[in-house]
Amino acid sequence: MKKIVPKDAILIPENAECVFKGIIFDVYQWQQKLFDGSSTTFEMLRRVDTVKAICVVDDKIIVLDEDQPMAPARGYEFPGGRVERGADSYLKEIQREVLEETGYRFANWKLVHVQQSSQHVEGFFYYFVATNPIEHIAPNHDSGEHINVEQLSFEQLRQRVLDPRGSMGYIAGFFDPLRTLDDLLKLPEFVGQEVDR
Repeated sequence: MKKIVPKDAILIPENAECVFKGIIFDVYQWQQKLFDGSSTTFEMLRRVDTVKAICVVDDKIIVLDEDQPMAPARGYEFPGGRVERGADSYLKEIQREVLEETGYRFANWKLVHVQQSSQHVEGFFYYFVATNPIEHIAPNHDSGEHINVEQLSFEQLRQRVLDPRGSMGYIAGFFDPLRTLDDLLKLPEFVGQEVDR
């Protein structure tokens, strides 16, 4: 599937060999020539990509107060989840996740940010802004999720994201320059490089 990644993304070389295939992570190895002319084995993980949505409803933003098995504590998250292997569209994946977790359908979607999870992992987090809700039904949570759907003002959300002790600090660099909800809504569509993975 073709997808958009950051222009400075670190990708697994085409000649790498998959030595382990897991549910979420695959391990790839390849021979890498070093500066002195010798070679050694390099290794990287490929992680299933994740989609997240910043959903705007009546000037508030939806967050999930969620508890999941193996999580150290309850924390706030944006709606979203892992992209299913074989999915044909990240947009369809995030729309499905948002409907299941929040019960909302939105008319307008825009990809605003793509973030690599680590320089040692070829795996990306895709952030969409969803606006103009057109339907709201009861959420349909997975059996492994305890979720409370909440709505925060932009300032409340920004404080949570920028709190170094909080669960949303992974996206602080993206939120730091945004001062208002209008700043978020005016973000342009993300531009990166297209890769076939």
